[in-house]
This record gives sequence, C-alpha cells and structure tokens, in this order.
Amino acid sequence: MERLVERVRNLELPPDPRRWTAFVILLTGAFLPPLDFFIVNVALPSIRQDFHASASTMQLIISGYATTYAVMLITGGRLGDLYGRRNVFLVGMVAFAAASALCGFAWSPSVLVVGRILQGFAAAIMAPQALASINAIFPEQEKSRALSFYALTFGVASMAGLFLGGALIALDIFGLGWRAIFLINLPVIAIAAPSAMMMLRETRAEHASKLDLGGAVLIALALCALIWPLIEGREHGWPTSAILMLAASLPLIFLFWHHERRVEAAGRDPIIAPRLLQVPGLKRGLLSAFFFYAFAAFWLTFSVYQQGGLGRTPFEAGVAILPAAVGFVLGPFVSGHVFRIFGRYSTAAGMSLEAAGLFGTAALISFGAPEFLFVALFIVGAGQGIALPNLVRAVVQRVDPTQSGLASGLVNSMLQIGGALATALIGGLFFSTLGSSTDERSIGHAYSIAAVAIGLCLLVAGWLSAGLGPKKEVVR
Repeated sequence: MERLVERVRNLELPPDPRRWTAFVILLTGAFLPPLDFFIVNVALPSIRQDFHASASTMQLIISGYATTYAVMLITGGRLGDLYGRRNVFLVGMVAFAAASALCGFAWSPSVLVVGRILQGFAAAIMAPQALASINAIFPEQEKSRALSFYALTFGVASMAGLFLGGALIALDIFGLGWRAIFLINLPVIAIAAPSAMMMLRETRAEHASKLDLGGAVLIALALCALIWPLIEGREHGWPTSAILMLAASLPLIFLFWHHERRVEAAGRDPIIAPRLLQVPGLKRGLLSAFFFYAFAAFWLTFSVYQQGGLGRTPFEAGVAILPAAVGFVLGPFVSGHVFRIFGRYSTAAGMSLEAAGLFGTAALISFGAPEFLFVALFIVGAGQGIALPNLVRAVVQRVDPTQSGLASGLVNSMLQIGGALATALIGGLFFSTLGSSTDERSIGHAYSIAAVAIGLCLLVAGWLSAGLGPKKEVVR
C-alpha cells in the first residue's frame, strides 16, 4: 500500500521543469553561509587595525556567527517544513543581505558583532531550505547528482572563503578594505532573491502544523550551552562560566528529548520526532558527520602554519590551499567510479583518502619538504570531494521528503557542532604543543600533531559510515 501511495504521489507531482534553474539559486543559498564563516578569518587583522579592537572582540566576530548558525539550524530546517521552504528561504536570504549590509557599514566593533550574530541567524534560516528543496523537487533518479553538486558547493565555499577574503582585501575595491567581504553579498542576493521568487516551487510538509516553540527554545539553549563554551573557552582560559555551561548542556538535551517525546505522544509535531531517529542508519550517519567535520580544525592550524611558520600573507595562504580546492572539485566527478568499486563503502573510502592526505601533510612538514604539500593537499581535497556528497546523500535520503528540512538541519548541525568541538579540542592541542614558540619548525611540529588527530577523527567517521547507502525505508 505504501508503495502505491508513493507512486500516486509521484504521478500527482511531476518533476518541476525549471528544477535545474532553481537549483542554481538554491546553491547560492548553500554557498553564502560557509563562505561568510571562513572569509572573515582572513580579514580579522584588518578589522582589528581599523577599529583598534581587543582580541576578545575579534573572537566574538567569529564565534557570534558560528554559534548562532549552529544553534538555529535545526529550527530553521523545521520552519521550512512547516511554513514553506521557498518562503522561508526568501526570508532568510533577505535577512542575510540586511545583516551583511549592517556588517559592511558597521561604525564600531559592537555593531559588527551584532551584525555577525544576525548574519548567523539568517544563515540558519536560509541554508537548510536549499538542501531540503533539492531533496523535494528532484526525482529519485536525479537526486544523487544534485546532492553531489550541493556538497561540492558547500565544500568549495569553505575553501573559497580563505582565497576570496585575501583577494578582496588586497584589491581594496573602491577603498572599502575589509568591508567588501560583507558588501559583496548584496549584489549576489539582489539577483538571487527575485530569481527565487519566480523560479522556486513551494514545498512543505503535507500536514503542516504550528512550530513546537518549547522544543525550539530548549534545543537552542542546549546547543548554545554546548557550542558557545567550546568556541570561547580556549580563548579565555576555560573560565568557570564556560565549564558551567558545558555541564548544563547535557541536562538541557535530556529535557529537550523528554519534551519532544511528550509532544509526539500528544499527536503534535515536535522539532525532532523521536521516531525519526529509528530510521535504519540515520543515527550512525549523523554521528559520522560529527566526526567528519573535525576537518574544520585543519583551516585554523594550516592557516597558522602558512602565515606564522612560512611567513605568507593572507592572500598567499589562500593561494596555497588551491590544490585542495582543485581536488575537491574533481572528487565528485570520480565518485561514480568509486561507487562502482567500493559500493556502500564509498563514503568510508573518501574519508580514508582524506585522512591519508592529512597524514601526508604531517610527514612532508616533519621531514622539511613543504614544497611538495600541494600533492598531499590535492589528495585531501579529492577525499573530501568523494566523501561529503556520499555522506549527505546517506543521511538526507534516509527520510521522507516531507522531513527533508529537518534532516538537512540535523546534518548541518552535526557538521557545525563537530567542527566547533574539533576546533576547540584539536586547536587547543595545537596551541598547547606550540607553547610560546614562533619559529617555523615548532609551528610545523604542532601542525603535524594536529593533522594526525584530524586524520584519526576522519578514520572514525569512515568506520561509522561504512555500509551506509541509499535509503531502503523511511519513517513518516
């Protein structure tokens, strides 16, 4: 009976003839949030010099965005399921443009921090709709290719942020300096938002109800208590407040889960339906995403090695990462061949390749041969280009399209939480190993240890993802 209902549903909703044009617009919404996280890292010295701001304020510019983005992703995904993904996507995109303008024209560090928090909030509303809409508007035979390009966009944005930030500051367009990294979003959204209104088909859950406000507040508090101290704790020497917040995160998570079970038992729609996690392999896929994005710590440690150890400018450091970007772009194009060889172990194969590349960077730096880093970086990028699309597919396609907003919010949240934890712990390992040393050898040694730790996390992620493939059944 369920198969018959699914066939009837597919007959009633033929593929949208404009889906590939709409896809380009959706990718814009997927590209901007990770871009604006990484692009700011390169601009921090210029911002600090312009505002004469403290180091703690500079950290808030990063952590304010990262925390708000990670905390609100699950709720943002659910909003699209309930109120229409096109509508919520447009609201998020316009809000992102307004927040970017506030950042670009900020007249004080405090205004810039507020703008970054608002940017993170808008990004969390906009980003999940892209992945959820792709899952909803594409027929089954085209989903694999569309999700591969989505994952490619997500990863390329991360790498492009480092290069583009340095390039914009070096070019000093119209004398804007660092402000250009925010204002460049405005013309992009000025084109994308009207196009979205015309080209995107509205999709939502079949029986939309009201937002589970209690669940939204509880999950936001729980994630904030977990993520904020992870990002800020190391920078401030792990104060008591950070330890207390971390301690409070676990009870808040249990309270949230108890609330969700009650909401579901009452026949209402929770933020995260407990029965959703009964989908075979979903929990394993989400946990794999958590360990997979330990790779976020690579950007911090490799950037410090490039600029502090090798004495390169931000632009030169961005150029140095291009081999990884090339590998990432090419990775998805060979993923079909990888799948034919490794089947359901393709994700694990990509993660293992990425780990091998990281171990390679550590070996090359340890043996004093940084001129050959481009080879290892290419392998890192290729491995991620193979692994990320397969991982996203394995998670999102395991649930019904009506729940795809929630699934996209979940997988993005796990990536962000894993990245925050890895940056705090592996970043802490890097700086503890480095100590007060500033010479190239010491920084290279600290990076090598961090790279091995990241590689080990990727091997754990690969082990968790082993055997995960396209869905066999879904929970509605």
